[in-house]
Amino acid sequence: MRVTANTFANDLVVHLGRLTQRQNLLQTQAATGQRIRNPSDDPDGMGRVLDLQQEGRTLSQYQRNISLLKEGAQVSFTVFQGLKRISDRAGEIAVLAGGVRSREEMQAYATELDELIKQAVQLANTRHRDDYLFGGTRTQTPPFEAQYDANGNVISVAYQGNADVREVEIAEGLALPAQTPGVNTGGSGPRGLLADSRTGADFFAHLVALRDHLKAGDSQSIQTTDIPRLKDDEENFIYHLAANGVMQARLDTANNLARTRLEGVEKLVSQEADADLAQTLVRLNTTQTAYMAALQTGGMVLRQSLLDYLR
Repeated sequence: MRVTANTFANDLVVHLGRLTQRQNLLQTQAATGQRIRNPSDDPDGMGRVLDLQQEGRTLSQYQRNISLLKEGAQVSFTVFQGLKRISDRAGEIAVLAGGVRSREEMQAYATELDELIKQAVQLANTRHRDDYLFGGTRTQTPPFEAQYDANGNVISVAYQGNADVREVEIAEGLALPAQTPGVNTGGSGPRGLLADSRTGADFFAHLVALRDHLKAGDSQSIQTTDIPRLKDDEENFIYHLAANGVMQARLDTANNLARTRLEGVEKLVSQEADADLAQTLVRLNTTQTAYMAALQTGGMVLRQSLLDYLR
């Protein structure tokens, strides 16, 4: 192989260029703490990092979904408790009115019932984050509208929502409902909070009937009709309270799982992308030493010429 006078100089320039690139890479890794900043640094590693980062974003979204559902479930639970207390008081009044009572006492109970009905309508129209909780997917319209007579008494309560619910994903293949429909008379789907055709619950209608029977002094209807109907409403509220508790427990479990998985993903991303600082500094020092050695030896060789041997 023929070695020309320029061969050494050309090779030296190439080697110095490579060493310079390596120094720049190691200096960048030491300064940023990142081993992989561009796909060219480690194509396979970059692919794994991108996959892990996507998984991390998905898990973070699950956590946000869980947080929103948990908020809604907690607010709903408070409403369920309030409705249950109204149901309990209505049941007490029905039992008390079933005995021998004066007309004045019955009228006083009827007046209290009317206030309980208004309070229940207010609870049923509870909003959270600017959405009505119990109108199904019609979250921007008050789900319950009371109709009044000339004396300001509630004569009926109309439902303006639907029985549909929006589901929110909290894990792969697992979604939970974001709403509780106020009424479901379709015979299928999620159970209605205030009325459901499968259970016989129809809270507002039963409260209005009890109030009217109290005004009329109709103890017989209260005993035979209103008390059993209120029992159906009470059992429906108990069902919703229990279901809400189960849902919150599932959300807590899902949140713990997502948090644990996210911590694991972040560790894996760090292992793939972060630079080992001690090892990087050793490599940088070695490369700088090699660069200086190359400069020194190159300078020594390039200073020699034919004249050095003719003296």
